[in-house]
Amino acid sequence: MSNETLPHWDMTPVFPSLESAQFSQAFEAAVAEISTLAERFEKYKVRRRDSDAADEQFVSAYEDVTNRLNTLRDRLRTLGSYISCFVTTDARNDVAKARQSELETNAVQLNQLETRYVAWIGSCDVEALLRASAVAREHEFFVRRAQMLAAHQMSEDEENLAAELRPSGLSGWARLHGNISALLTAVVTVRGEEKTLPMSSVRSLAADPDREVRQAAFEAELKAWESVAVPMAAALNGIKGFQSTVRRHRGYSDDVEPTLVGNNMDRPTLEAMQQACREAFPDFRRYMDAKARALGLEHLAWYDVGAPLGKTESAWTWPAAETFIHDNFGRYSQRLADFAQRSFSERWIDAEPRVGKEGGAYCTGIRPGESRVMMNFDGSFTSVSTLAHELGHAYHNLNLVNRTPLQRATPMTLAETASIFCETLAFDGAMAQADKNERLALLDTALMRNLMVVVDIHSRFLFESGVFQKRAARDLTVNEFNELMLEAQRNTYGERLDPLHPYMWAVKGHYYGPTFYNYPYTFGLLFGLGLYARYQNDADSFRQEYDDFLSSTGLADAKTLAQRFDVDITGTAFWKSSLDVIRQQIADFEELTKSL
Repeated sequence: MSNETLPHWDMTPVFPSLESAQFSQAFEAAVAEISTLAERFEKYKVRRRDSDAADEQFVSAYEDVTNRLNTLRDRLRTLGSYISCFVTTDARNDVAKARQSELETNAVQLNQLETRYVAWIGSCDVEALLRASAVAREHEFFVRRAQMLAAHQMSEDEENLAAELRPSGLSGWARLHGNISALLTAVVTVRGEEKTLPMSSVRSLAADPDREVRQAAFEAELKAWESVAVPMAAALNGIKGFQSTVRRHRGYSDDVEPTLVGNNMDRPTLEAMQQACREAFPDFRRYMDAKARALGLEHLAWYDVGAPLGKTESAWTWPAAETFIHDNFGRYSQRLADFAQRSFSERWIDAEPRVGKEGGAYCTGIRPGESRVMMNFDGSFTSVSTLAHELGHAYHNLNLVNRTPLQRATPMTLAETASIFCETLAFDGAMAQADKNERLALLDTALMRNLMVVVDIHSRFLFESGVFQKRAARDLTVNEFNELMLEAQRNTYGERLDPLHPYMWAVKGHYYGPTFYNYPYTFGLLFGLGLYARYQNDADSFRQEYDDFLSSTGLADAKTLAQRFDVDITGTAFWKSSLDVIRQQIADFEELTKSL
């Protein structure tokens, strides 16, 4: 597959370029609007109040400020996403990085204003406000959350200082990780030819059918990460120190609690989900043992987990991937198929791996109903599945098109629902037309994904928990990060996966972003699988509810939204039923490997 066939996204419908007059005007207008909003805040005395009265004057001020804040957030989302698209695909784009830094600097004031906004609402008579204001009723979930969040705020001066320090502290360390990762290369010998490859391409060799190539790529990758481990450790220490310090000053009991608030879920739900996952670890170890036998190995090494089994098309072309996604999305609905076609025809996707482009994949909403998808397409079905996954996020954005920014603030837990659903559509479509060898390959691909999201994600949760515990006393060394990573991997994968990957803490950008960015992926996978099972049982009634559900993910907590589908997520039964889907895939995989 030639990279020349892979699309780059078209950003010109948003702005002609980062240096265009249109972009500069929009940027300057948004910055000016932050100042205008600040003036309104002073006029209305928007900050924590001594009186909780929600009189006519307060209601009028609330509605004016809320409408202005929503408008400004929309403008800033477009600007931020537009700039980020250049930063993540070209680490050498100094204009984009400068603009990103400038936007973050100006956003500090907005963050401070939003903190005051939450305190202002949270200290008023919420029930009276909801009775008096239609705007408040439209934003009821946010209004009630503000009351809870206000109870965990520091003083206004402390919150302002934390916001001012964020660009040079938390965000600065995250940029360091992103820039180093994007520019990192490794020298790998591939079938006798020495190549210098970007890290995204090196990691994609984990799916090479030749074990010598996989091992060589793995060893080259470890060597490359080791060469940058010191600055990566500094970045991770800085980020976790900042996060933990702010968390303590906000009065949360531990480092997980603020993430539960942010993800609109409670601790019983997290504990029930993780208990069900731990009970499934032996099943995943059966999968790894069956895969080892199929590969003729006593046990898997880390670089064998992604080894291909069975036979599929040797490589997917991009046009074939587009056709496949369109057709299988059409099995669900014409609306979903048409949406996929729009994303292809309007060039929303950047798929080519290249030096300077970050690894992985993401979807970002850039304008209401319009998204951009970044991925690194390598011609495998895994990449096709990733494409379906990210377009699921884009479809979710489409369904949020008529919501205000405050209404569409979807937590990570629910943000994965549509992506998992679309990924499963692609998987089922491929399985339906597959022969025995292809079924084995597809099952292996699905189970590798499930292994990552259930087992590896839990290892990341254990690792991050350990980091927070030790970071409370001092910075951690590279060796300590490595040991914590290995311990977490042994406690989840088991003892028969060897060697392990001690530098996964440097690989995964999730550690360098929001706290405990990991477990929402497990929630998303298992919740998405559970909903997909309900779709299969009663497709017509599911379709009637699903799009409205996606449009409502910022309007209620996870437990309340799940009840729309008669799901109780606070007990283990639902999570076990979703894991039973995976257990059946493991049983099918074991049966197919016996014939090899």
